Amino acid sequence: MTPKGPLRMAVIIGSTREGRVGESIGRWFAARAELRDDLAVSVLDLADYAFPCCFPAVATPAMRAFSRAVAGAEAFAVVTPEYNRSFPASLKQAIDFAYDEWQAKPVGFVSYGSGSDGFYAIEQLRTVFAGLHTVTVRDGVGIDLLGGGVDDGGTPYDTDERSLAVTTMLDQLLWWGLALRAARSTRPFAS
Repeated sequence: MTPKGPLRMAVIIGSTREGRVGESIGRWFAARAELRDDLAVSVLDLADYAFPCCFPAVATPAMRAFSRAVAGAEAFAVVTPEYNRSFPASLKQAIDFAYDEWQAKPVGFVSYGSGSDGFYAIEQLRTVFAGLHTVTVRDGVGIDLLGGGVDDGGTPYDTDERSLAVTTMLDQLLWWGLALRAARSTRPFAS
């Protein structure tokens, strides 16, 4: 029997740097997603987890809590900066703390960068998430921090183009999320 109800989507804020704008961007995106009745949105801010600096032999409580949150979600919107044409180490570390929990779920990207929309980070994340057996949606939301796309607090401006990008990505996540929810309920994923 296929589960019913809104699709459970986690917005993952991937930067933990001091002075980051990722939290403002992540909260802005989550607020847009929460306007929809077909999504149940949670925010997983990596700065809220006391992850170990090195991968331990035994999972820590923070690692287990993050993995449980990933397991409970049916879709993901990953908010990532572009640092040196890639994504932050904090995000890669968190992604690696889960494995089976990611499988057969869709992932979308909200990226930002200085002079770019963070697209280099997304392209590398697509490869990482493909290795975890996820489906990455084609369309995303990109924000250029130098192009006047955010206010002084780092919150993106709501332009028609950006609103369309958010809606398009959420629609794709919802379609894939519901399709994969139905598939997981009828047949276990073969990894």
